[in-house]
Amino acid sequence: MVDSEELARRHGGAAETVVVNTCAVTGEATRQARQAIRRLHRERPEARIVVAGCAARIDPQGFESMAGVTRVIAEQPPTRAFAASEGTRGFLAVQNGCDHSCTFCIIPAGRGASRSVAPREIVAQARALVAGGKQEIVLTGVDLTSYDADGLKLGGLLRLLLRETPALARLRLSSIDCIEADDDLLIALREEERLCPHLHLSLQAGDDLILKRMKRRHLRADAIRFCERLRAVRPDIVLGADFIAGFPTETEEMFAQTRALVDDCGLTHLHVFPFSPRPGTPAARMPQVARDVAKDRAARLREDGARALARHLDLQVGKTLVLLAERGGAARAADFTLARTPGVEAGQMIEARVTGQDGRALLIDPLPASRSGALIARAP
Repeated sequence: MVDSEELARRHGGAAETVVVNTCAVTGEATRQARQAIRRLHRERPEARIVVAGCAARIDPQGFESMAGVTRVIAEQPPTRAFAASEGTRGFLAVQNGCDHSCTFCIIPAGRGASRSVAPREIVAQARALVAGGKQEIVLTGVDLTSYDADGLKLGGLLRLLLRETPALARLRLSSIDCIEADDDLLIALREEERLCPHLHLSLQAGDDLILKRMKRRHLRADAIRFCERLRAVRPDIVLGADFIAGFPTETEEMFAQTRALVDDCGLTHLHVFPFSPRPGTPAARMPQVARDVAKDRAARLREDGARALARHLDLQVGKTLVLLAERGGAARAADFTLARTPGVEAGQMIEARVTGQDGRALLIDPLPASRSGALIARAP
């Protein structure tokens, strides 16, 4: 998929052009985009300011009326594979848009209906990333588990990609929807060792009434059952999840159900957000939980996540893991566990023995050693 910034640059013209690529996930993100535009206009009054992205598509008139804005790109980008790189990891967008209507989310208004990229184009982009030295590729999408193109759903796409890129060391998925996952995904997890044993689930809450008010398509039992199925086919899998704390009408008892889901699903990596009403969404019109209460619940849920992560890290001590080094003296295991690797060059894939943990990451034997820190591969 063509990035919004690429679309904007096409319309920039010959003059100095500043592209503001906006996000509309939260009202705060849109506020910050407007703030950035005002600051840019003050600092560079002669520059053309081109506004693109989700917020621009949702409210083009509002951005057009701002001083200094010369163009708003409100059309949807063409649907094609879009690859980006971050250090040793390559990101490959294979899907865009969403057909669902969660009451807290504005994304469908900004991204449009679900669209999937043709498998042949995805394979070509993946091969290019591998040829460029990427040892790990992360598949991304707004609603990744809705992928459906040329008779392939997500699981089939994963198996095709791994078959067509034999030099790729790791294939990883971004956030997925547990109720939408197809059986081929489970088969791929069971059969494909290079498919990373890590999934991040869009769960959002653990209370059935709140899930219904969010207009999610799963219930609490569905989430637990899916996690059990994952562990049955891939016992080493590590799971993370997104949660919203303090959703409208949430009581302390309902919130307790969400906290309990961390253990019931065996979650390790949590992304927790206090609810923030997004103008234009049904949830913004529901009876709100006090902001300080939502923040307090988010803090408590993050503490639960920190304890779960510490338990997971403790279980890794004494193991020998294969780690892909990133920038800044860090590395990731296949299950996304973070490790401290000072002195290891980004792009190296090493084998290291875990000696301890610091609450957030694993500690490994000093390099070099007989097996600990042995170089397995280096990105070209």
